[in-house]
Amino acid sequence: MTSDTIATQDSRGPGRPGPATRSKKPHGGIMSGPVGRNMGLVIALAILCAVGVISAGDRFLDADNAITILRSAAVIGVVSIGMTFVIIGGGIDLSVGALVALSSVWATTLATQAMAQDFHWIVIVITAVAVGAVGGLINGIVIAYGKVAAFIATLAMLASARGLAEIISNRRTQILEQRDHRGFYDVFAGDVLGIPTLVIIFVVVAVAGWVLLNRTTFGRRTFAVGGNAEAARLAGIRVQRHTMWLYVLSGIACGIAAAMLIGRTTTGSSTHGTLYELDAIAAVVIGGTLLIGGRGTIVGTVLGVLIFTTLGNVFTLNGLSSSAQAVARGVIIVLAVLLQQRVAAGGFRRRRLAGGTTSVAANPPTTTPGSPAGEVSTNTTAPAVPEEGPRDTTNGSA
Repeated sequence: MTSDTIATQDSRGPGRPGPATRSKKPHGGIMSGPVGRNMGLVIALAILCAVGVISAGDRFLDADNAITILRSAAVIGVVSIGMTFVIIGGGIDLSVGALVALSSVWATTLATQAMAQDFHWIVIVITAVAVGAVGGLINGIVIAYGKVAAFIATLAMLASARGLAEIISNRRTQILEQRDHRGFYDVFAGDVLGIPTLVIIFVVVAVAGWVLLNRTTFGRRTFAVGGNAEAARLAGIRVQRHTMWLYVLSGIACGIAAAMLIGRTTTGSSTHGTLYELDAIAAVVIGGTLLIGGRGTIVGTVLGVLIFTTLGNVFTLNGLSSSAQAVARGVIIVLAVLLQQRVAAGGFRRRRLAGGTTSVAANPPTTTPGSPAGEVSTNTTAPAVPEEGPRDTTNGSA
């Protein structure tokens, strides 16, 4: 036993650390937590709005333009909520855009429209949600139980779902007649007190997602699986089953988004949802969710969606091309990821300084390349320290 160790022990006996060896909690302040990150997003959104006012003037401040921004953010926002759960859980879903397209096509086939006329317009919504859920279920089973990397599995679903949508629609746009489905359009294309129903649906989905993530066992397990899948398994969480349900949840979000898109465009098409996967991932990353999993917020995702939608609106009002928008989005994504890395590294250093030594909890988790979503490896190897037992003083030796 070294003198340093002896100095840190108190009357509770050997091997019992005293106050000097207790780990100190890093004090990063409120700005280092979720509140601070979300405040930074609010400031960024405010600056972007100021740029819009300066560059576009009254056109940007017009109430109709604000409604346009919110309506545009609603559909991709719902998809991003589902993506948030998947990424926090340590996975990725590249198939969301294709599932939106497939759900919209299947929900607008002649057979589905006939059933909706005979029964109720809710058949269209149920069909869209069911198709999205089944697509997510297939993703989840292949990833969780088939041990296929999430990137590969969802990339395959992207191609398959888009191709199936083209086969079903024969590469034609399917129109949902308004006169035959008035109830559906009254809900999905209407408004309540001047607020579009699509925006209200987005708010409801965001609130439900926040409650599910922050106030339920499912949400806590999602953070656990994304932070350290092996530790979660040892704690009794069925990691494979939970990972599967995360992808089902993402598929349900795609189905809801497809129904919203049908109400907005009056069509179902295999071209719907193009590049939604990139927009959703970008919004989630901008919102502060770590791509390696284990941390994220629904509020941050909502703010990320609003930032990207407002950016596109400002570019459009100033006559800039979609190519310039794409470049700007790429730059923002890279900057956001670099900022995430710096914040994560800063937190790691603070934990080292607080504890004096590197602990298991201080080692940031890293996703094993090529592993299925939810399988996260951490630097948990620590030098073995033999337990110090009572001294044998019968012969006068320690």
